[in-house]
Amino acid sequence: MTKFNRIFGIILDSVGTGAAADADKFNDLGADTLGHVGDAYQGNLKLPNLQKLGISNLRTQEIAGVPAANNPLGYYGKMQEISAGKDSMDGHWEMMELPVNKPLDYFPNGFPDDLLDKIAQFSGRKIIGNRPESGTKIIQELGEQQMKTGNLIIYTSGDSVLQIAAHEDVISVQELYKICEYTRSLVNGPQYTIGRVIARPYIGPDKDHFTRTANRHDFSLEPIGKTVLDYLAESNIHTVGIGKINDIFSGNGIIEGYHNESNMDGMDHLDHVLQESFTGFCFMNLVDFDAMYGHRRNPMGFGQALMDFDERLGSVLDQLKNDDLLMITADHGNDPGFRGTDHTREYVPLLVYSPSMKHHGSLGTRQTFADMGATILDNFNVTGNSVGKSFLADLN
Repeated sequence: MTKFNRIFGIILDSVGTGAAADADKFNDLGADTLGHVGDAYQGNLKLPNLQKLGISNLRTQEIAGVPAANNPLGYYGKMQEISAGKDSMDGHWEMMELPVNKPLDYFPNGFPDDLLDKIAQFSGRKIIGNRPESGTKIIQELGEQQMKTGNLIIYTSGDSVLQIAAHEDVISVQELYKICEYTRSLVNGPQYTIGRVIARPYIGPDKDHFTRTANRHDFSLEPIGKTVLDYLAESNIHTVGIGKINDIFSGNGIIEGYHNESNMDGMDHLDHVLQESFTGFCFMNLVDFDAMYGHRRNPMGFGQALMDFDERLGSVLDQLKNDDLLMITADHGNDPGFRGTDHTREYVPLLVYSPSMKHHGSLGTRQTFADMGATILDNFNVTGNSVGKSFLADLN
C-alpha cells in the first residue's frame, strides 16, 4: 500500500546547517550557512514556517532569531553526504540513490590548453579568463572586453564545472548553448570528466550594470547509473522536475518539467503542480540562495531569500492534502559568512511533514543523502539501488 499519494521534495540549494563530519578534508571546518546567516541578522531573521517544521530543532545551536519549536509539525533531522564532491550534481544524484564515489576533475589553475583550443576552434572565438573566479566578478572585469571582441569568458570554481559567459547581444543564447553542448562532448571522460558545463548569458550596457539572466543552462554529465527518478518513471509513477532538476539529471526519469526564472517563479510552478492530481514525486530546486547570495558571500541577501521562501512555504503547507508528504532539504552548503566563494561541505537539514501526521520527532543524522530517495521508493513500493535507508516507517 502506498502511504503517501504525492511526495514533494524541495531543495533549498546551498542551505547547509553546519560543518559536516568530513569538512576538514574540504578545508571547510567552521562553515555553517544557516548559523552565519542568522548571526548576520542579529536576531531579526524570521522564519515562522521553517521554525514550526523544526529548522532549529535539528541543530545543536539554534539559529539566531529562530528558536526551536516546542511541538514541531512533523519530523526533523539532518543528512551527511558521502559523495566525493560538494557540487550540486553530487548532492542531487546522491539524494536519488546514485552517490558520486569517484572525484570528478576540477581545475584550480584553469583549464588545459588542448581543451580550450578545441572550444576556440569549434566556436571560432578566442577565450579569455580561464581561472577560478566568482561569475559576477569575472563578468564585471571582462564583460566589456567580451562585448567588443566577441570572445568567450571561460571560468571555473572549486567544483567540477566549466562555465562559459557571453553577452546575449553579442552571442545569442542559442549559439552559446551550441558551444556548451560541444564542450560537454569533450569532458565526458576518460581524459577529462567534468560534472557540469554551464552557459552563463548576461545583459547590460557596461560593467556597472551587467546582470546574469535566467537563460542559464546546465549541461550535466549524464547520470552514470539509474536514479530514483528512473525507477519511478519505469514503474509508471509520475515524476515532476522544477528548476535545474532537469539539467542535473539530463532529463532522465523526468516526465513533467518546468524551468525556473527565480525562486519565486519556482514557487509559482510548485503551486501549479499542487493543484494537479497525480500519484508520484515532484522534485524542485530553488537555486537563488546559491547563485545570487552564497557564491557572492552576501548573508543579508541570503537571509532575505530565506524569509521570502518561508512566506511562500505557508501557502504550500495550507495546500497539502492528508496523503501528501513534504520533504525540505539542501544539496550542500554555501556559507555566505565563510571565506572564499565556493560551496561548503556541510550537513543539510531534513524537514518532513504531512497533514496526516499525528506525531513528531527527530530523524537523527542520516548517514547519506540517499535515505531521502530510499524513503520515496519505499513509499511507492519500488526497488532501487538500495544505497539509502528508508525512514518511511518512522513517519507517523
